[in-house]
Amino acid sequence: MIEKKETREARISFQDLKSLLQAIFVNNSTAAETADILAENCAACERDGALGHGIFRVPGYVDSLRSGWVDGLAVPNATRLGPSFIRIDARNGFAQRALAAADPVIRRAVRETGIAIAATRNSHHFSALWPDVEPFALSGYMAITAVNGLANVVPHGGRQAVYGTNPIAFAVPVHNAQPLVVDQATSVMANGEVRLHALAGKLVPDGTGVDCEGNPTTDPHAILAGGALNTFGGYKGSSIALFVEILAGAITGGQFSFENDFTGFSGAQTPKAGQLLIVIDPNWGGSTNIESRLALLCSQLIDAGQDRLPGARRFANRAAAERSGIPIAKGELQRFRTLAGE
Repeated sequence: MIEKKETREARISFQDLKSLLQAIFVNNSTAAETADILAENCAACERDGALGHGIFRVPGYVDSLRSGWVDGLAVPNATRLGPSFIRIDARNGFAQRALAAADPVIRRAVRETGIAIAATRNSHHFSALWPDVEPFALSGYMAITAVNGLANVVPHGGRQAVYGTNPIAFAVPVHNAQPLVVDQATSVMANGEVRLHALAGKLVPDGTGVDCEGNPTTDPHAILAGGALNTFGGYKGSSIALFVEILAGAITGGQFSFENDFTGFSGAQTPKAGQLLIVIDPNWGGSTNIESRLALLCSQLIDAGQDRLPGARRFANRAAAERSGIPIAKGELQRFRTLAGE
């Protein structure tokens, strides 16, 4: 079995994968700067084992670009409207490019006021959230973000989708350790994971979602074909999904998840969403010793029996990929090389 797997699998370095993905994006009407950012993001997700947001997403990016649904050439605009408040218009482009454009403005606001709130609208977010917050934790800040998306989650007790998977994420620095990074959907399962289950012919756990008639189902195909996911934690998770909808869809000046309409854009997959990002300098006004305090908290969690900290598996996968390369099925690698024009 091991030998068969090795014949089907290739290993590729992070930089080579990034270069390959960058060529794919450039070949599909994406500006070079945007292509570089998207390639870095997708390759990082694949490297860290966030497979639902890695190269699996590339065909969706390509189809959305080819359909005209998203503008790969868009140049975002970031405007600081107050000491700490920044509005970002992605201009129907990708959220990652918009956040990168606003990064210097955000960091300047944090240095000057201790906090920055960045509200992004007219953006397409099609990735994990940890890449958006981890860099700020590496700079000693705490970052919190939320994004809405395509309506594919029913509110608790509801019969049709209203919310997106509406993920939330935060990252904080920890003394003598990798930052603590939490990234999770407010649905029972991320949509990308449901799609991976469908491709693998695997059922999803009980309680994951409903079919098009609102009946509980463990069939991922039924969830994806007009059905919907459930929120985690019953009505409590549903309330958090509502909170994300307000943060990302209302405060940003963006749109709600249920307002996404792909009509006329065949193949489009990237949800047009809003994103709210909050970055805090925890030592503003004097040291709070937060990194050491969080190291104590993390050690207490492990001592209490928690087997690993959130994000630890991503860091372990990252270290393994740096040593041995990123594993990719040979057929998949060849398909991407074709898309890149090689």
